Amino acid sequence: MAQSYEKAGVNLEAGYEVVKRIKQHVSSTQRIGTMGNIGAFGGMFDLSLLKMQEPVLVSGTDGVGTKLKIAFALDKHDTIGIDAVAMCVNDVLAQGAEPLFFLDYVALGHNIPEKVEAIVKGVAEGCRQAGCALIGGETAEMPGMYTDGEYDIAGFTTGVVEKQKLIDGSKVRTGDVLIGINSSGVHSNGYSLVRKIIADCGLKLNQTFEEFDGNTLGETLLTPTKIYVRPVLDAIRKFDIHGICHITGGGFDENIPRILKAGQGFSIDEGTWEILPVFKKLEEWGHVPHREMYNIFNMGIGMIIVADKKDAEGIINTIAGYGEKAQEIGKVTEGANRINIINAN
Repeated sequence: MAQSYEKAGVNLEAGYEVVKRIKQHVSSTQRIGTMGNIGAFGGMFDLSLLKMQEPVLVSGTDGVGTKLKIAFALDKHDTIGIDAVAMCVNDVLAQGAEPLFFLDYVALGHNIPEKVEAIVKGVAEGCRQAGCALIGGETAEMPGMYTDGEYDIAGFTTGVVEKQKLIDGSKVRTGDVLIGINSSGVHSNGYSLVRKIIADCGLKLNQTFEEFDGNTLGETLLTPTKIYVRPVLDAIRKFDIHGICHITGGGFDENIPRILKAGQGFSIDEGTWEILPVFKKLEEWGHVPHREMYNIFNMGIGMIIVADKKDAEGIINTIAGYGEKAQEIGKVTEGANRINIINAN
């Protein structure tokens, strides 16, 4: 027992207990290429076992943002790890990469093993959904940096794609269709505005709403970010995908232009998919201009696939085979990076 360190606010014994608690969750994410055991100084992955010809590694890192504040308020921590994984793996997926492994970083003021286990359990669940291995991480106990009950979580993932199959938007052409895959809710972006709306309107997280199928506001807002890896990878294997957009921070306006070439734009038809009730209520409560909502939130579309019109039906059916809803929502146009949302008045 390091008594001097404990007097400074760091409990090493709690850290040891965390490692014991999370081993079962980490082991549940094993996949081909995984090497070593948790607790080593570095996580390892044997890329040679994948037998790829020209592997390109694609990496991404992200956090969950102020969605954590909702988790703190509800004292619910078993799904926030799914969000951390989703934000990273969906990004590398947008370039056609299959996520291979994930590492997490949890920083908190006081190490409570049960809470850390709940967080990592969510991370492991996200990794299983994405088919990637949780090969390492860090739990940093930093008294004085975080108030009681609060923490931060960030993640890092690496995926791989054959060089010839890398999706970078270079194949996107005028006339291609946009296939939108539905989101599960707000995902993990825009929560600073969400929390302001809640505070300004005097809303309570434990309030139930008919529009949310009788769920509370808090439950609706904590719905985990959808992980699109399995259905989209299947679509990539079967069809010639020209581009993929992960609709994250900045909504449609910031993310779609990432795959546009000079002189290209997108025309999107509002009404071709369901705008989830949570967005309608946030718009109403916050008096947010409707078109501005598309510059902040995903509005019910978490990922967009760009492909030739002839492949649209096949891609939609492939996505549906995984229990996900997808539909044509627009097309690529000429228009100098202009994002036109039709009927979004």
